[in-house]
Amino acid sequence: MDEKPLHIEGTVENILFRNEQNGYAVVDIDAGGELITAVGDLGDVEEGEGLILEGQYINHKKFGTQFRADYCERKLPDTVVNIEKYLASGAVKGIGPGLAKKIVNVFGAQTLDIMENQPHRLSEIKGISAAKCEEIASETKKLFSLRCIMTFLQKYDIKSQYAMNAYRKFGTDAIELLKMNPYILCGDSIELEFEKADSIASDLHIEKNSEKRIIAGIQFILKANTAIGHTCLPLSILCNKATKVLDVSETDFYSSYNTALDDHELFEFWKNNREYVYLPDYYYAEQFIADRINILKDFTSPEDFDYNTLINIEEEEHNIKYETIQRRAITSAVSRGLMILTGGPGTGKTTALNAIISIFEKQGRKVLLAAPTGRAAKRMSDLTGKEAKTIHRLLEVIYDAGGKLTFAHNENNPLECDVIVIDEMSMVDVVLFEKLLRALRLGCRLIMVGDSDQLPSVGAGNLLGDLIDCGIVPVVALKEIFRQARQSCIITNAHKIVSGEYPDLTQKNNDFFFFKRSDYGKSAELLADLAEKRLPKAYNINPVDNIQILCPSRKGTLGTVELNKLLQEKLNPRSPKKAEHKGYLYTFREGDKVMQTKNNYDIVWRKDDEQGTGIFNGDIGRIVSINNMDKLAVVDFDGRNAAFTFDQLPQIELAYAITVHKSQGCEFEIVIIPLMDGFNKLSYRSLLYTAVTRAKKMLIIIGQEDEVHKMVDNNRSAKRYTCLKNMLRNEVPDKNNNIFSAPELQ
Repeated sequence: MDEKPLHIEGTVENILFRNEQNGYAVVDIDAGGELITAVGDLGDVEEGEGLILEGQYINHKKFGTQFRADYCERKLPDTVVNIEKYLASGAVKGIGPGLAKKIVNVFGAQTLDIMENQPHRLSEIKGISAAKCEEIASETKKLFSLRCIMTFLQKYDIKSQYAMNAYRKFGTDAIELLKMNPYILCGDSIELEFEKADSIASDLHIEKNSEKRIIAGIQFILKANTAIGHTCLPLSILCNKATKVLDVSETDFYSSYNTALDDHELFEFWKNNREYVYLPDYYYAEQFIADRINILKDFTSPEDFDYNTLINIEEEEHNIKYETIQRRAITSAVSRGLMILTGGPGTGKTTALNAIISIFEKQGRKVLLAAPTGRAAKRMSDLTGKEAKTIHRLLEVIYDAGGKLTFAHNENNPLECDVIVIDEMSMVDVVLFEKLLRALRLGCRLIMVGDSDQLPSVGAGNLLGDLIDCGIVPVVALKEIFRQARQSCIITNAHKIVSGEYPDLTQKNNDFFFFKRSDYGKSAELLADLAEKRLPKAYNINPVDNIQILCPSRKGTLGTVELNKLLQEKLNPRSPKKAEHKGYLYTFREGDKVMQTKNNYDIVWRKDDEQGTGIFNGDIGRIVSINNMDKLAVVDFDGRNAAFTFDQLPQIELAYAITVHKSQGCEFEIVIIPLMDGFNKLSYRSLLYTAVTRAKKMLIIIGQEDEVHKMVDNNRSAKRYTCLKNMLRNEVPDKNNNIFSAPELQ
C-alpha cells in the first residue's frame, strides 16, 4: 500500500543544484525554522520563494535525509526580507543585491506587484535610468510569464519541463496561446501527450468537435503511426481511426481536415486514385528526396572513359580478382552520380566497396564514409580501414536561433566532400536521408550500400526498398557467395532463408546450432544457462560483451522484457556494491547492458578529451554509475560517457535481450534466438534473415523447427504506407488528375 504523501511549506534558503533543461533541483527550505533539503522537479525556483511540497522523506546513503517532492506549488515571497533575497538571487536579470535593496526600501512588500503591473515606476529608484527601467520590465515580464505557465500546468500534474519548453517556443505569449489552444503543447519541441492536452481543453470547456481539437487529434494519430514506420496514412483509414478516437462525426472530421490542408498543417498525395495524408515534415522529406534523386541520377562521367584499366590496377595492387558483377558495381559507382550496391553476407560487398573508395581517392576526390548507428560506423571503419562517422555526427547536431534542433550542414553549409558512401542503408529513414541530401553539393557522388532483404528502418519509411523498386536509381545486386564464405553455415543458411529454402538445422560442428524445445519455460532456462555458464566456459568469453539475445517480440516469456529481467539476475545480480534505480519497466543497476531507444540530441557525452552531444536510437552501452542523490546515471557507449537524469532513463532499456528490429546494423560475436510459435504477426522471412545475419561467429536457435519453416515460407513483410516510390517516378497527380509542382529545391 502506498504511503500517504507528506505536506511541507517553507521558503527557499539555498539552491544546491539545478538542471536548467528539465527543472530538477536540490534546495534547502526553511520550514518553520527547520532546514530541510528537498529534491524534485521544482523548476526555476529562486532563493526567497515560498514552496508548498508534497512527497516523502528518503534516506540518501551519502547526503542523509531528504524530502523527495512529487508535487510542487510555488508562491512568490510576501515579506520584505524574502522579496529582497529573491531579487538579490538573480531571479530578474539586471538586478543584483545592491539594486534589490534599493527597490525594496522604496516599495516594500508591494515590490513584486509593482514590478509586474506598474514596472515604469522603477524609474523612481535613484540610479535606474529609463533604459534600465525598460530592460528590467522586459525581464520581469519574462519571469512572470514563465511562472504563470508553470503554475497553470501544475494543476494538471504536468512537469515543469513542458512549461519551460513552451516558454522557449512561444515566449511571453505562451500562457495566452495555450489557454486559447492547449493542443499547441503537443507540437514539435514540446511534445506533450495528446491525452493531457485534451484534459486541459476539457477543463477550459473547449468543445469535443472543435476544429483545433480534431486537427491536433489527426496529427497525433499520424505521428503515432510514424513510430511504426508509416510516413502517411490512407485518408479512409485515418478518418475511421480519428472519428473513433476523438468521438466525432465524419462531417466534423472532414471539415477540420480540409482546414488543415488549407493551412498546410497537413498534406495529401494521390496514389492509385487514393488519398494519402502526411504530416508536413514527412511530406517535404519524401518530396525533397524524390526531386534530389532525380537530379543526382543525371550526373555521369564521360561515356568513353575506360574504367577497366583502373580496376585492373586495383586487382594488381591488392592481389584480388574481381568477379564480373563486382567490376560492374565498381564501374557503376565511379561513373554515375549515384548508385545502390546491395547484397547479402559473403557476396563481396566490402571488397567491391574498398575498390570504389580507392579509385575515387586516386582521382583526388575526397570521400566521406557514414552509417546510421555508432556500431555500424565502427564496423564500416574496421572493414575499410577508413574513418566512418554516424550520419548525425557527420551532419553535426546544433540548435538554431529559435532553439530548434537542426544540423550544421545543409544547403547553405554543405559537406566538404566529392563522394559520400552510406552503409546499412536499410536502416536509414526518410527524414534523416532528406537532411543528408540537403547537405550534399549537387556534384557530390552518392554511393548507398545495404542489404535489401533485411528489415526496413526503425524510423518511418521504406527508403531502400523504394529507391530500388522505383527503377530510376542504378542498382547492382551481388548474389554469388564467395568460396571462403561458403564454409560458414551462418552465411549459407542466411542465403537459403532469403531464397525461400529451409536452413539446415542438423549441423552440430560448425557455427549454426539448433536446440529443439517446445516449452517456453524450459527454453528460457536453456537460454539463460547458455549465456551465463556454458558458452562463457567453453569459449572463455564475457557473456555481456560477446553474447546477444535477439527476440522477435518484446512480449511473453521469451520476449525481451522477461528475458532481460532473467538475464540481469544471472549476469549482473544485485549487490551492496552496486547502486540501483527502480524505473517503470526495469530496475537499472551499475554494470547493466542497456540500449538507447529514441534519438536524444541533447545528451552530452565525453570521450577522453573529446566532447559532443547526442545518443541515438539503437546505441548500446553499459551503466557505469548511478547517483541517487543527483538523480544521474552515467552510461558508457563504446567509450562515450553520457549522463542521464532519472527523468531521461525511460529512454534506455536493458539490452541483454533486444528485438531483431533494434539489432539492425549491428554484428555480435554470438547470437541466440528463441523462436516459438505464438507471434504470427512477426513470423516472416525478412525478420528471420535479419536475425541470422547479425551473428559473426556463432548462431544458436532455440525453439521449434516448424516455427523456423513458417518464417521462411512467409515472405510478406509488414506493409508501410509511403508514396516515395511514386514521387520518385514523378507520379504526382492531384485529385483532379492535374499535375502539381513539388516544393522548390533550396
